[in-house]
Amino acid sequence: MKVLQVVTTPRPFFDQQVSVLEDRGVDCTVVGVPGEHHGDSGRTPLDYARFYPRILAELRSDDYDLVHANYGLVAPFALAQPTRPVVLTLWGTDLMADREWLQSISRFGARHASATVVPSPVMARELETDHELIPFGVDTELFRPIPRERARERVGWQTDGERKIALFPYDQSRSVKDFSRAKRLVERADAEIELRTVSGVNHTEIPYYMNASDVLLVTSKRESGPMVVKEAAACNLPIVSTDVGFVGDTIEHLSNCVVSDDDEELAAGLAATLEDGSPSDGRERIDGLSLDAMGDRLVSLYEGLLGTTESNETAVSQRGVSRGV
Repeated sequence: MKVLQVVTTPRPFFDQQVSVLEDRGVDCTVVGVPGEHHGDSGRTPLDYARFYPRILAELRSDDYDLVHANYGLVAPFALAQPTRPVVLTLWGTDLMADREWLQSISRFGARHASATVVPSPVMARELETDHELIPFGVDTELFRPIPRERARERVGWQTDGERKIALFPYDQSRSVKDFSRAKRLVERADAEIELRTVSGVNHTEIPYYMNASDVLLVTSKRESGPMVVKEAAACNLPIVSTDVGFVGDTIEHLSNCVVSDDDEELAAGLAATLEDGSPSDGRERIDGLSLDAMGDRLVSLYEGLLGTTESNETAVSQRGVSRGV
């Protein structure tokens, strides 16, 4: 089976998706939108204009059995060809964006794709179109508990022994992550806390930063996930977070973790979590951590679509009609 993976910006969870699919014999070719995306800056319309002829050239090839669009913005490109099934995976910042035009493109793609995938229950509740709920998996061999002293030696962190480390896992310049709120909460918490940030490092190093910390602090205004919460849970790192994305569904029942949108509750929870000092039980209790489960379900979805199209060339369009497209 050969699949064209169309993506805006590859992310670690997307790279892992491709890896587990290839482990299962799926031949994936990845085509990404040109240009750079970082912080709060995005690509220009010109970047997408340059992308259009490239993706059309790929789609003219007979090499692919199926097209998988990853993110709502690239759905129209994948749907530009009528001959192959199209799977659309929405990431959250598309479907739940604060820009109506991006929401509209994402919902349009979901209505017209052969199958749509969302990775979290909160997104499933937002999408009225038929869809599959397939959580993004976490590499639990990479994200695992590591002795704190070993982790701190690896990342070069030292403390005076009294102050606890709260990890802010994002670029401070990204306004949606609200670093100023994180600083405010640390100042208000009744505890000796040092706020440290990490961004721009290799993804394989992130588990060491997590295990070198005493708590993960997420203060985002809006999230589709965030995946960093699942990764921290796989390390058994306590988490204090605003109630965004799938955070509430993921950690509300975990030990030594706090979810709230109230600053007083977050600051108090931060102090209580650090005073407790025990790890969370996320690795043992969170569902949907497995990369293998994600890979198996995607392959099953691909095979189902291809089996349908092989037996009936019009089945994909009929599927669309049945959904009211």
